[in-house]
Amino acid sequence: MDVDINASTGGPIPQQHVSIHRLLAGMKKYGASDLHLKVGIPPTYRINGLLRSIAVEPLTEDEADHLLDPIVPEVLKSKYEAQGSLDFATHLKDGDRFRVNMFRSGGHTHAAIRRVKAEIPNYAELHVPPVYSQLIDETTEGLILVVGVTGSGKSSTLAAMMEHINQTRAEHIITVEDPVEYRFTPKKSIVSQREIGIDVPDFSNALRYIVREDPDVIFIGELRDHATVLAAVQAAETGHLVFSTMHTADTMQAFSRILEFFPSHEHGFLRHALSNTLRGVLAQRLLPALPETGFGVVPACEVLLGTSTVREKIREGDDSALPMIVGQNEEGMQSFTKALADLVVKEWVALNTAMDYAPNRDALSSMLKGVQVRTQGMVSRIKSAGNRS
Repeated sequence: MDVDINASTGGPIPQQHVSIHRLLAGMKKYGASDLHLKVGIPPTYRINGLLRSIAVEPLTEDEADHLLDPIVPEVLKSKYEAQGSLDFATHLKDGDRFRVNMFRSGGHTHAAIRRVKAEIPNYAELHVPPVYSQLIDETTEGLILVVGVTGSGKSSTLAAMMEHINQTRAEHIITVEDPVEYRFTPKKSIVSQREIGIDVPDFSNALRYIVREDPDVIFIGELRDHATVLAAVQAAETGHLVFSTMHTADTMQAFSRILEFFPSHEHGFLRHALSNTLRGVLAQRLLPALPETGFGVVPACEVLLGTSTVREKIREGDDSALPMIVGQNEEGMQSFTKALADLVVKEWVALNTAMDYAPNRDALSSMLKGVQVRTQGMVSRIKSAGNRS
């Protein structure tokens, strides 16, 4: 399905009438989360999870470069030429911000652009479980991770957490991001936001002396290597509250990924440090909501909290016990299966949608057994495990 950004024309719009600012404004108009610019095809929006091409001529190489040039910071252009990839943020006059990833593929410039709404979302707007706010309210030091695949709402969740602290505590919040997505206005807190490539060359340089900048709360945009993990853990060990993200599908993969950053002879030290500092790992997946909710998408959230039992298992290297602990759905923790079941019972998500995302369909069916649920717009009842009717 094509999106026509100029309804007055009957055919594809000539490229000379298309600007990057017009395409970005169209993202807000059509509710698009992402914009893809790729040589050989028209610019393409992602709307409610689906790709929809725009009714314009396919991009040539010169046109792609011409479209992007006005928004690329001058200071970063040489970096793109040297490295073949670049992350930065841009904005429109209405305050909407956009996270831009430019990359070279097949010798051509391509871009994936994500819209970041001007307004910082709150917990209610994100539909996250109450344990999210409870965890922040009860925690003043340690490490909290929000994990998920690309497009799972990690940035929005972390922004809501930072803004909650900003509104309720007198703290010094320092963020290190690549790029800065949401801009915070200091309220009760002081907020210092540092952008990679603009304020500091890389994460290592930004984090090397961060504890000397008198932070109470530190947000690291992503744990992506040995240096960032080590800096996060050390800051958490010295009494700071540290937040970060990882690109992993669930809480268990987060542990595996962290360990992969370190040689095996350092795993004992790392496990001991994590057992002392970890306060929570929150994994998210966004699901399409039932149309009548008006939500668009809602998160299914797996929650692992740093209870005494969890810390003991991490310290002992007994990671295989963690899924069972989470699956008991106690002490504020919950599995993805429990999260999916709750979304179905609330009639926020159709049963067939939940089944498509379920890590274990039989377990979800068992949890919903006898419950009247919605499936593809119709009411049905789960009769037995593994049976949808």
